[in-house]
Amino acid sequence: MDTGAASARQGLLLAFASAAAFGTNIVSAQIAGQVGLSGPLLVFYRVLLMLILVGGAALAWRSSLSLARNERQPVLLFGLATALVGTAYLSSVSFVPVSVAAVVFYTFPILIVLTEPLFTAAPFRADRFAVALMAFLGIALVVGPDLSGLDPRGLALAFIASLSATAQFFAAARCAEVATLPKLFWSHIVILPVTLAILLITGGLLPPQTFLLAPIAVAITYGGYIVGFLFQILALARIAPGPAGLAFCAEPVFAVAIAAIVLAERLGPLQYAGGALVIVALVINVIVEHSRRGVVPA
Repeated sequence: MDTGAASARQGLLLAFASAAAFGTNIVSAQIAGQVGLSGPLLVFYRVLLMLILVGGAALAWRSSLSLARNERQPVLLFGLATALVGTAYLSSVSFVPVSVAAVVFYTFPILIVLTEPLFTAAPFRADRFAVALMAFLGIALVVGPDLSGLDPRGLALAFIASLSATAQFFAAARCAEVATLPKLFWSHIVILPVTLAILLITGGLLPPQTFLLAPIAVAITYGGYIVGFLFQILALARIAPGPAGLAFCAEPVFAVAIAAIVLAERLGPLQYAGGALVIVALVINVIVEHSRRGVVPA
């Protein structure tokens, strides 16, 4: 097997692992939100935690956190897009049901497929677009959006998160060659003032002791984010935005499955059918990507 095919396979596996971690993250964030821990508050403190962990790892491994001049702009764009994704998505659920926010947010794989020819050398792929539509329909069935009481603010925030996720994937592809620790550190340096400004504007800054209201949910939220984000940037350093975006369609399926187990939420026939549709779309995506490289997936 050539190194390109092996790297692509690793990228898809990392993307699926990241999706699973983020799926855990959104369920625990919802639980934390029920006791008054807002999305921006969770984002702000998880950024601080990530900076502490990355700084500690750099010291322990004696790794440099410096960026070359040509690496600064893509990392800056990646950090800004990431800040908007987390803040807008977690904030949207304060105005609309989680299911609605998820359906609006997960338009981003379709947006990536549509805009990939504009930002990369990849041509438009009708088969990839069809798979993206199939996965989106499956997601809509899985989360079963509640269309009652839709607040324009929540819809706008969820769509901003979708646009930001699209930008995030392309920015990550541009800084694929940047070492992992500097990429983590400087992107979160960019995210920190953005989230702090949002917290100050909304008056939502609370001391860390507030997390004692839901310590387990907060711990899972932060653990899911750290693992998910790390695997995400590792995945996006190995595969293009198109197939990566499709792989992340697995996240809401993981989230609903976890909610069914942890929160004892009952799943209906449409949700099972939607989950099956997403899985079929993901399998097709994997087969198509491997077949283009002349590799039969194991």
